[in-house]
Amino acid sequence: MKSYIPSPNDITHEWLLVDAENMVLGRLATEIARRLRGKHKAMYTPFLDTGDFVVVVNAEKIRLTGDKLDDKLFHWHSGFIGGIKSKSVKQELQGAYPERVIERAVVGMLPKNKLGRAMAKKLKVYRGAEHPHEAQKPLPVKLS
Repeated sequence: MKSYIPSPNDITHEWLLVDAENMVLGRLATEIARRLRGKHKAMYTPFLDTGDFVVVVNAEKIRLTGDKLDDKLFHWHSGFIGGIKSKSVKQELQGAYPERVIERAVVGMLPKNKLGRAMAKKLKVYRGAEHPHEAQKPLPVKLS
């Protein structure tokens, strides 16, 4: 028996539209990461990019369970001595870029290599209900 490995000609990347309104962040992020990797397809191959493009709208209307809104912190470092910075999820959602909360959760679930970075580029997150990808005709996906 031989294993089936899809060629680049066999792989098709669809465009999917996800509405994040009233969805729990972690559950939403796992489904998005699954679709970016292509694990929902029968031709899934770990070392090939078989996933789809995912457009997420209404990023500022996500939910977090428990006290994570105030307790969960995002940390980063400037590279200088004493340059560690922190922000809570609440500050991020009310700030200028609420999309970063979803992006950061999804990217953390992707592989940490060149293939993972290519998959992360297929994620498009927008604050409101409007997005500039109407020409690609994204299919609305209902994630439960």
